[in-house]
Amino acid sequence: MRIISGTHRGRKLHSPRGKTIRPTTDRVREAIFNILGPLNGYCAVLDLFSGTGALALEALSRGVDSALLIDHDPAALAISRKNIRTLAMDSRTRLLRWNIARNLKCLYKSPVAFDLVFMDPPYDRGLVTHTLGDLPSTGALAPGARLVVEHSAREIPDITGLPYHRVDKRRYGKVLVAFFTFML
Repeated sequence: MRIISGTHRGRKLHSPRGKTIRPTTDRVREAIFNILGPLNGYCAVLDLFSGTGALALEALSRGVDSALLIDHDPAALAISRKNIRTLAMDSRTRLLRWNIARNLKCLYKSPVAFDLVFMDPPYDRGLVTHTLGDLPSTGALAPGARLVVEHSAREIPDITGLPYHRVDKRRYGKVLVAFFTFML
């Protein structure tokens, strides 16, 4: 794994051992950022189920001001912390251990409105629809925020009645990446 573009282009990232953490592949990450286009104007990134932190760190390398990475797994947070230190991005990132599957109360008093959100939950556990449903009530999304959701092709998010508009969807093997805009 490596940073694909920006100020840290080509820098290697620490990868997990074993199969408990499933990082977004370089190929899929590159495709995501090609679809998003230039990140000028994005201030804050929220990376839910952050794993290695590769998505948030790629965004920071491409010019986003700050990032909050949230995961419940201590091993994932340890790898993220290593990657943040390797890239010297400590001052622009915050790590938070939280069980997102339960709720997103950790975001209720967020001093920052996030305008770019990455979400890559464990596959086939119903967490995509659940988390998309919880997110608007936190007040942590900026109007027009963009959301990038990576999920299993077998799990189709149900956004019926939620303030999102799906703008794109791409398939990469068994992985689907859906792009949403928060409609406030």
